[in-house]
Amino acid sequence: MRFSIEKDNILSELQLLQGIVEKRNTMPILANILINSTEKEVEMTGTDLEVGLMTHFPAQVDETGSITVSGKKMFEIVRSLSGNQIVTFRMGEEGILEIISGESQFKVLCMPKEDYPQVPEPDFQKKISLPLDIFQEMIDRVYFAITQEQRYYLNGALFNIEGSTIELISTDGHRLAYTSFAAENIDIEEKISAIISKKTLSELRKQEDSVFDFDLDENNLFFKVKNRTLISRIIEGKFPNYSAVIPKENQKKVIFSRDEITDAIKRVALLSTERSRGIKLNIESDQVRLFSSNPEIGEARDKVSVEYDGDDMEIGFNSHYLLDFLTAVKSERVVFDMNDENSAVLMRPEEDDEIRYLYVLMPMKI
Repeated sequence: MRFSIEKDNILSELQLLQGIVEKRNTMPILANILINSTEKEVEMTGTDLEVGLMTHFPAQVDETGSITVSGKKMFEIVRSLSGNQIVTFRMGEEGILEIISGESQFKVLCMPKEDYPQVPEPDFQKKISLPLDIFQEMIDRVYFAITQEQRYYLNGALFNIEGSTIELISTDGHRLAYTSFAAENIDIEEKISAIISKKTLSELRKQEDSVFDFDLDENNLFFKVKNRTLISRIIEGKFPNYSAVIPKENQKKVIFSRDEITDAIKRVALLSTERSRGIKLNIESDQVRLFSSNPEIGEARDKVSVEYDGDDMEIGFNSHYLLDFLTAVKSERVVFDMNDENSAVLMRPEEDDEIRYLYVLMPMKI
């Protein structure tokens, strides 16, 4: 194997692969990337057995071949090279990869390509193309509510496509984030539903293009952006019945200025207890009084004007959970639909943009 390429053209691909390769050393081969040079291009693959990335790009290939090498070390070596010089990679004797650029020379030990796990390859026969920028916004609105725990079905977001509607939903048991978007130029006859891992969603946020192609098989989801294909093993398990969680009959409506309530929560939360991050909202006609206290530090109070004409009400929340929603939402004004101090609160933008967004949060005792 021998090929040459400009530093910047391979560095960007190596950088993306850093988010994929296994860092816990459970299997040494998973810290490696598979490099395969064909007649006119180079393919690189990284996987942790749950998420994989395949990328290919043109290069001057003098000799075809395959090898696996430490993804981290290869990235660090290429990044350290000065300027945007031509970098040559060639297979030496006894499993050594030589990296040469100008006066810089490196020899890196490799592992046999036969030891590298097989990564599923898609055919994209379904011909489903979705807007990447919209999907990335949807990810941003649900990402923070994904947890990491033994209930594996909560370690990702539920992804649905039905007809022309795309949905993305996440929950950690205390809150639920729901987004949907009516896409153009797609009409799925049979509903597609799968749980996408948090790591996969994180990698999709890094991609840049206007659209991506989507496909799936029995065990994997495939996302293709330009020259890169992201492979995600479907998380097994039954996702909670999210539609039953979303309140439909909350009668009390409070309308806030998003910026005003966000700033007030940030101030009051400064003196909340570190464990609960709890703050109390006293909701009255045309105003909400905010309060937090910490026996070891002190207490904080603030007040904001709102639109509300119901009965007075006192309710507590985790301030971080409130701020997650307020940071993700784009509307100038937000609505809290409430029932009582013990029932789930439905939070939403006053006016949806092209993405519908709902956030359900359970109150807490303070």
